[in-house]
Amino acid sequence: MNVRRPHISGAALAAVAVLGIGSLSACSTDSAAADGRFDVVASFYPMQFLAERIGGDHVHVTTLTEPGQEPHELELSLRQRAELEESDAALYLSGLQPSVDEAIDQAGLKTKIDAAHLTRLEDHGDVEHDHGGEEHPEEEEHSLDPHVWLDPVKYAEIAEGVGTAFAKADPDHAADYRKNTDALVDRLHALDTEFRDGLKNTKTKVFFTNHASFGYFAERYGLTQEAISGLDPESEPSPARIRELREEARADGVTTVFYETLVSGKTAKTLADDAGLRTDVLDPLEGLTDRSKGDDYFAVMEANLTALKKALGAR
Repeated sequence: MNVRRPHISGAALAAVAVLGIGSLSACSTDSAAADGRFDVVASFYPMQFLAERIGGDHVHVTTLTEPGQEPHELELSLRQRAELEESDAALYLSGLQPSVDEAIDQAGLKTKIDAAHLTRLEDHGDVEHDHGGEEHPEEEEHSLDPHVWLDPVKYAEIAEGVGTAFAKADPDHAADYRKNTDALVDRLHALDTEFRDGLKNTKTKVFFTNHASFGYFAERYGLTQEAISGLDPESEPSPARIRELREEARADGVTTVFYETLVSGKTAKTLADDAGLRTDVLDPLEGLTDRSKGDDYFAVMEANLTALKKALGAR
C-alpha cells in the first residue's frame, strides 16, 4: 500500500478577531435580545456545540445549518442573512461552507470568530493514489482540510480560542466562560486519551470512509484513512479508485466500509458488497439527526471509537 503522508501547510495561526456586540436568534431575535444574553450564531453543529458548552446560560445560540442538513453545500436564505447581521457574534469555520464565509465577510458584525484561525489547518493531499501513470482528471486540487473537530486535541485548541473570544466580547461573564472552557478542554483531553488507549493495539491501521473527513483524526492516532470520495461528500469516485480500494482491502485486512448519516451511503455499501466487507457508521459529526448514535459530540465520538475498535480488530 502506498501510504500518503500529509503535507502540512504554512501555519494558519492567527488571533481571534474579536471586537464587539450586536443581537440574533433564528427563531426570535427580539426575545433573545430582551433577556440580555449574548447572541451567537454558529455555522454548523461543531461550532454550535462549542458555543453552548462555553457560553452556558449566558449565551443564546442558533445555528445556520439545521439538524439533518448536510453543511458543505449550505445556501443561506435572506432571513438567515438578516439575522446574522443582527447577531452579537458569529462562530464559524472558514473553508467548509462558502456561502457562510461570504455572508459573514459581508456582515457588519464586530465579533467574528473563525475557528480555522484558532488551530493549524493541513493539506492532506489527493484522495487517490498514483496509479503508475494513469491520468485522473477528476482528482481534486489540494486544499486545506477543514475537519479539525474530529481531532479532540485540535478541537480543544479551538475551544480555548472561543473561550477567549467570548470573554473579550462579553466581559461581564468572562470568569464563567473561562471556567466552562477549562472544563470542556479537560473533557476533550480525556477523550483523546480514550482514543489513544483504545486504538493503540489493532490488527490493521487502515479504515475506509465515505468522504475524507477523518484526516486529522487518522494522523493523531497513527491510522490511515482511505476515502471513497474527496473532501466533498457528494463527489463521485473514479472506477480506478474503486478498484484500488478493493485491492487494498485484501492487502491490509480491512473488514469494514464506513458510511455516514447525512449523505447517501450507496457507494460505500456497493463497495462493501463487491469486496465482501461489512458496513458501519463512522459519524463525521457535521450534524446530528435521529439516526446519530448519540445526542452530543462526546456521545457520538464514543460510538465512533466503539465502531473503529471493532473494525480495526482492537486487542
